[in-house]
Amino acid sequence: MPGAPLREIGVIVDGATGRLGRNAHLEGSLLAMRAEGGLPLADGTRLVPRPVLLGRDPGRLAAVAGALGGLPFSTDRESLLSDPANGVYFDAALTAGRHGRAMAAIAAGKHVYLEKPAATSHREAQEIARASRARGLKGGVVQDKLWLPGMQKLLALRRAGFFGRILSARLEFGWWVFDGFDRPMPRSDWNYRRDTQGGIVLDMFTHWQYLIDALVGEVRAVCCTMSTRQPRRRTPAGVAFDVDVEDEATALVEVEGGALVRVQASWARRVVDEDILTLAIDGTRGSAIAGVHHCRVQSAADTPLAVWNYRDPAAHAAGLAAAWSPAPEAPAPADSYRAGWEAFLRHLVGEGGFSATLEAGARGLQFVEACHRSAASRCWVDVPALATDCVSGGE
Repeated sequence: MPGAPLREIGVIVDGATGRLGRNAHLEGSLLAMRAEGGLPLADGTRLVPRPVLLGRDPGRLAAVAGALGGLPFSTDRESLLSDPANGVYFDAALTAGRHGRAMAAIAAGKHVYLEKPAATSHREAQEIARASRARGLKGGVVQDKLWLPGMQKLLALRRAGFFGRILSARLEFGWWVFDGFDRPMPRSDWNYRRDTQGGIVLDMFTHWQYLIDALVGEVRAVCCTMSTRQPRRRTPAGVAFDVDVEDEATALVEVEGGALVRVQASWARRVVDEDILTLAIDGTRGSAIAGVHHCRVQSAADTPLAVWNYRDPAAHAAGLAAAWSPAPEAPAPADSYRAGWEAFLRHLVGEGGFSATLEAGARGLQFVEACHRSAASRCWVDVPALATDCVSGGE
């Protein structure tokens, strides 16, 4: 609203020179909100984020800050944390060290918003949550996948009771990540090194935990296997290295009620006819399959008798496709990362519900650790509720 009172809040962006920090969180979220005059609040004011970039390399920081319109930047962490104008610390830097950085921000009296995973263990993530709560601060974790249009349509279907009793689900994710020898590797090499907290399970399975919890049922147990499909990679600088973490993982996840979710995530997977992320759910009353943007449904009433037609492949495929229809449209944000930021900023001023808490970040890491234990022992591992002292209360 033109002329609405403005409330500015400084946001320290740690990791702004990375692809995710710059593209998703700065350009797509904070700067987009700022360009539109801030986030409108219920009291008629507009909350305007003021990003300040933090990093170790002054040259790279200066280049990014200049490209984004002359943003303030610094390599002096203590100075930024001591500035009362900076109310929020956001961490999109390497996973390794996130616990220490978040704890320092909390000690300085800052609210914290953290990229996934929130730490390298659920114990560390619990410590961050406890420290934030003890200081009367608020915190959150990035849960961008739930805000994707396709997932929002699945969420609307579940809330409407479309599925009936959920029987099973399958989640597939990934694409082909070039190894760097014939074509440049498009992901940072830290993703494929143990000493920098790489591995597809730590990197991505926190996302699958909150998606499964929200769209299928609360995670109760997991059986997981992990593999390294491409054991040698080469950095853009031409340095070859051995991959010592998994780049593919497959899991069976048991949820409340006994339904099983089959999960497959891989950096050695060529996408065929679906999306880079798909979640399919089968229930007694209907089924749905969603990707990043789209969702298709088939109700029990519209479910045909499946008939093999091996003599006419085109008719066979057409008959199967005709049994599915687009899901009803559901409200969804234009940018999933920005939606998370808006929810978090509203949370800071006491507006609206907020589920992506620091405790939720700990829950995701608890699931990751269960996957690791399962793969090591080659057996099912329970995923119990978090310790009671980490259940959300003040968040």
